[in-house]
Amino acid sequence: MPLTRAGRPRLQAQRRPGVTARDEILDAAGELFTTQGYAGTSTRHIAEAVGIRQASLYHYFKTKDDILCALLSQTVSPTLSIIPLLREAEPAMTDAQHLHALAVFDGRQLLSGRWNLGALYLLPELRDARLEPFYSERERLRLHYLELSMAILADTGVDPAAADLPFRLVESLTNMWSTPEGPDRLRLPGQVADACLRVLGVTDPAVLHDRTREALTAANR
Repeated sequence: MPLTRAGRPRLQAQRRPGVTARDEILDAAGELFTTQGYAGTSTRHIAEAVGIRQASLYHYFKTKDDILCALLSQTVSPTLSIIPLLREAEPAMTDAQHLHALAVFDGRQLLSGRWNLGALYLLPELRDARLEPFYSERERLRLHYLELSMAILADTGVDPAAADLPFRLVESLTNMWSTPEGPDRLRLPGQVADACLRVLGVTDPAVLHDRTREALTAANR
C-alpha cells in the first residue's frame, strides 16, 4: 500500500511507482519536467499526476525548486557514493581503471532512469542559485573526474586541456537517452567510458574492461 500521512488522503488509488508518496511525487515531476518543461509544470499538475491533493505535496516538498533539486540529485548521488568503494577496491585500482569504472557506472545511472533527468540541468533557465545544492554535488563529481584525468595525463603526456573531457563525454549520454532499449543502448556507457580514456591518451581501453566489471560487481554486492 502507498505510504501517506494521516489527514492527507489520496484522491484515488496509487498510479505511480514508488514505495512512498515522496517517490511518486518525484516520478510524476520527472515525467512532467522532461515532457512539458519546468516552467510549464506547476505543483498542481504534479499533485494531479500522483493523485494527491496539492496541499499534501507541500508536506513533502516546500517548493517546486526543491522537487527539481531532489530529482537532479538522483543523477549524481549514486555515482558519488560509489567513489569510496572504487578507492577501497582490492586489488587497488589504477587511475585509468578507476576512471573507466566510474564512467561506466555514471553512464548507466544517466541512462537507467524512467525520465531523462540529466537533460534538465542543461536548460539555461535552471542555471541559478535555486539549484545550488545540486550544483555543489555535481561539482564534487566533476572535480573527481578531473583529478583522475590529470593523473592519467601525467603518464600519457597528452595536453592537459583534455582533462575535463571525460566528465563532459559522460554527460553527453543525456543526448542519447532516447536510444531504444536493446543491446546498442546497453553498450553506450562502456563505449563512452572507452572514449574517456582515449582522449586522455590511453590507446587500448579494452584492457580495462575486466577490471571495471569486477569492481562494479563487487561494489553492487
